[in-house]
Amino acid sequence: MKIKKSLIVVNSFKEESKTLGNEIQAYLEGLGIKTDIFVFNGFSEQYPFFGYDFVITMGGDGTVLFASRGCAPFGIPIFPINFGSFGFIASVQRNEWKKELNDFLDGKSVIDERSMLQADLIRCGNRRLSATGLNDIVICGKTAAHTISFSVLYDKVPLGEIKADGIIISTATGSTAYSASAGGPIIDPGLDAMVLTLMNAFSLSSRPLVLSPEGQLEIEILPSRISDVVISVDGQIPVDLHVGDVIRIRQIDAKARLIGCTKEKFYDALRSKLNWSGGPQHA
Repeated sequence: MKIKKSLIVVNSFKEESKTLGNEIQAYLEGLGIKTDIFVFNGFSEQYPFFGYDFVITMGGDGTVLFASRGCAPFGIPIFPINFGSFGFIASVQRNEWKKELNDFLDGKSVIDERSMLQADLIRCGNRRLSATGLNDIVICGKTAAHTISFSVLYDKVPLGEIKADGIIISTATGSTAYSASAGGPIIDPGLDAMVLTLMNAFSLSSRPLVLSPEGQLEIEILPSRISDVVISVDGQIPVDLHVGDVIRIRQIDAKARLIGCTKEKFYDALRSKLNWSGGPQHA
């Protein structure tokens, strides 16, 4: 397919993102590729991606998550230039953008397909919310250190009634994010899985679970001492939940298509984030 049109998503909080975005726009238009710029401020209900052949993100992993939600339904690939810390998803470094972009335009790049999750909020038998995410779905209290109660079913099989500060359902991609900080396992992004991680569970015997993405999770909010419970998908604006609400979580067919996110870059980021340096050095 001949590439004719691209969109650059720049982060409004990073001035250097706008500067490089303008430079890349001029470069692509010099190649005959019409290029538009969209300014992203961290939260947006606009998904202006339809009709573009590929999208460039200029920010951290959060900017890639935003683009993934909008691009996945159309199969649009994302070229993620990193402006945050060493990103797990935004893996194209600023000083390498031209070489990696030319590789993509020449058809030489790896395009990694990542699974996404959908959360449907069912209230009184009606669907009140449907949202998709590349990283995770989090259900928790509005304030820290408040235990909530919920029941969990996996493909209609009860996993139990649970008391915890919250629950995180992540993809393999999201296993390096909030789930990891709560003690969940890190999953190679090439392994398709859903990860269930509890946040400060009331029971010390609670452990993270790695589940097949072919199944569906159902989480029902049970009465507890606090009523302020929320759901957030990929860290977006939280939505209030009520006792009796059921959240159904499943993997969707649409995939996030990430350009240049190779296994080597994933493990480079992992070594950097976890400060892996091997054993003691001997003279």
